[in-house]
Amino acid sequence: MDPNPDIITSIRPLIPVAVTFVSPFLIRLMAKDENRREAVSFVLAFITFLAVVSMAPAILKGHIYTYTLFTIMPGIKVSFCADGLSMVFALISSFLWILTTSYNIGYMRTLKEHAQTRYYVCFSVAIFGAQGVSFAGNIFTLYLFYEIITLFTYPLVAHYQNQEAFEAGKKYLVYLLGTSKLFFLPAMILTYVICGTLDFQLGDIHKGIFPADANPALVIAVYVLFLAGLTKTAMMPLHGWLPSAMVAPTPVSGLLHAVAVVKAGAFSVCRIMLSCFGLDSLERLGLGTPTAYVAGFTIIAAGLIALTKDDIKARIAYSTVSHLSYIVMGVAMLSQGGVEGGISAIAHDAFPKITLFFAAGCIIVVTGSKKISLMNGLGRRMPWTFGAFALATLSFIGLAPASGFLSKFYLITGATDAKQIIPMLVILVSVLLNMAYFGPIVIRGFFFPPVDGANMEQYAEAPRTMVIPMFMIAVISILIGFYPQTFVDFVDAYGRYW
Repeated sequence: MDPNPDIITSIRPLIPVAVTFVSPFLIRLMAKDENRREAVSFVLAFITFLAVVSMAPAILKGHIYTYTLFTIMPGIKVSFCADGLSMVFALISSFLWILTTSYNIGYMRTLKEHAQTRYYVCFSVAIFGAQGVSFAGNIFTLYLFYEIITLFTYPLVAHYQNQEAFEAGKKYLVYLLGTSKLFFLPAMILTYVICGTLDFQLGDIHKGIFPADANPALVIAVYVLFLAGLTKTAMMPLHGWLPSAMVAPTPVSGLLHAVAVVKAGAFSVCRIMLSCFGLDSLERLGLGTPTAYVAGFTIIAAGLIALTKDDIKARIAYSTVSHLSYIVMGVAMLSQGGVEGGISAIAHDAFPKITLFFAAGCIIVVTGSKKISLMNGLGRRMPWTFGAFALATLSFIGLAPASGFLSKFYLITGATDAKQIIPMLVILVSVLLNMAYFGPIVIRGFFFPPVDGANMEQYAEAPRTMVIPMFMIAVISILIGFYPQTFVDFVDAYGRYW
């Protein structure tokens, strides 16, 4: 592939960001008419997705779109870019917004939730932040939208406005805002001092932006600060905010804490590692292996904690902590297979993970309970919900052709290429852990007799507006396996040449 990408100045990367910027204002204007308010979410979600898809053919051919909105000072500007990495995150966040809007309607109306307009406004601002992170053309722009996501998801975490919600919201802000100010901001300032710019290196994931004569110890310090500042990735020990945030309504847990928020963190780590430092610098400074080991520890430790949780959302939350580190570990292998597996896992994990959260939401709406120990026999009353949960479980176990198989295949290939035995063992052990903490939920639901005294006849499926999008996403997580290059092609377009 041509190592000199065709970088085109175009407003196109700004369009999805602009559409999602308008969304919360229109939703607020329609506050008195819930049908119109929710229709606006649907329409703008479709427009956003179409705007992202329209760039795909050119991106796959190796083109990169860039656009500078304005310059603050030399080397610091608000700019946007669309390349292969941008497309992976932008596609899943915009597409899943469409289906989540339907799920939102069923969930919020069935439970007669309060402050629904505020909820939808904050939800759409979070998607705006996700699109901004996707198409950020430099570290400064990435930082701005990263913070927007944090600020506007706080009201969603604290939605129920009780003591538990406020405590979770406080923890959420302390972790995410605290670390971004203490670590990310100094890292950005140091990068500007060393490099004279905050622009990403586009079109070449090897070079990075740091000059060859930069002090190695200082560059390593900047790298550590960036990783510590990007706490949305939930790598241990800075993971405690994510399980606590599960107090939020289930659609928030689904899209924002399984896709938009946490994937914004994982995406940002990938962007910083590859478009800021570059593979050559990471290898020369010996940063890949330590990063992979920290991620590997998180994968196993979080999986073990998930085994102990009887609350279904808590179990899924710890699985999210575990699975996010697949992305970081893959890129940290610094091999083609590792990078392909890591970045494509952003998408391959998103579809089954949001399915699990949506299934949990259906169960909560119907039964009012989150306890796995009380779900015996419930699958026979809610076959579509537990069927979707089972399909999603196949992905995390890594059975072909489910989407999770692809990520694990590429990651193991990457570990082999990098001659890394420990990451390979981590992946294999994590598969066993996935079976151990997700498998029993399906088995309980379909094959165990009801708990003594439980009247299962009173239960039925959740509203169709919840079940249909949930099952559609579950099916998509399987269909992706039949088209394995769907997201990997974007990763290869981003890598250009290895």
